[in-house]
Amino acid sequence: MEHITVLLNEGVDSLNINPDGIYVDATLGGGGHSSLILSKLKNGHLYSFDQDEYAINKAKSRLDSVGSNYTIIKSNFCNLKEELNKLGVMNIDGIIYDLGVSSFQFDDGERGFSYNYEARLDMRMNKEQALSAYEIINEYSLEEISNILYRYGEEDFARKIASEIVKERNNKPIETTIDLVNVIKKALPQKILNKKGHPAKKTFQALRIAVNDELRVFEKSLYDAIDMLNKNGRVVVISFHSLEDRICKQIFKEKSTIYIPKGLPVINNEVAPLEIISKKPILPSDEEVLNNNRSHSAKMRVAKRN
Repeated sequence: MEHITVLLNEGVDSLNINPDGIYVDATLGGGGHSSLILSKLKNGHLYSFDQDEYAINKAKSRLDSVGSNYTIIKSNFCNLKEELNKLGVMNIDGIIYDLGVSSFQFDDGERGFSYNYEARLDMRMNKEQALSAYEIINEYSLEEISNILYRYGEEDFARKIASEIVKERNNKPIETTIDLVNVIKKALPQKILNKKGHPAKKTFQALRIAVNDELRVFEKSLYDAIDMLNKNGRVVVISFHSLEDRICKQIFKEKSTIYIPKGLPVINNEVAPLEIISKKPILPSDEEVLNNNRSHSAKMRVAKRN
């Protein structure tokens, strides 16, 4: 399936691109945002991050057809500041995050991201890392699995699913995505199984976040990105579930607020580092949701450096 970039024009327009500026795409993926940013640059430069070799190879040919003033950095965006500093880049004019998993990662059955294809339990965005979903499911304690499912998947039946996983793996290892789906179905009551939507969705989301340490990585990266922004530089975040959106919202609020202790006379001329551009999250249009179902949960937030 073709990877369709969510909020493509809205995201890039929100960067308010200076043709001679330095821009970062923290999540290269299918190269949609990167290629559109690149098309708007004249003497500027684009730095795109991805840790997935397959994504990099696919996106490279797409970017080559647009321009040459770009650099792909094969690294987790957690290392944003370090990697850019290594290349002599200390400040940037804008950065965009398109969080979550690319369509082609979901649709490549062998990667183990999807409950629709049988594959070994994997879910690593960086295939070189040691931890995969297999280790979590087969080696973590009942308590640890239950916490992961509840915290990252907001799964109401986290404890029941974790108990069923531990029971099942005592007989034999849970090897594949479909093995796991069957265990989840055993743990859930019939009324939940009868509901619309796949019963394994929350568990698979939770495992993916845990395997790739997505929330901690995003938080660190966003703080670093804000620090690196030039005056009037913009940060754009497109998220796909409430936990990512909450982190973005909280950091934007923290960085756009000046806290004055009670009782002090206000002679404070200090300006907060950020100004929030989108007071409410920007959502995909009805047309986009119709054409690309994966966009239905997307929320975009934008802030500007003062």
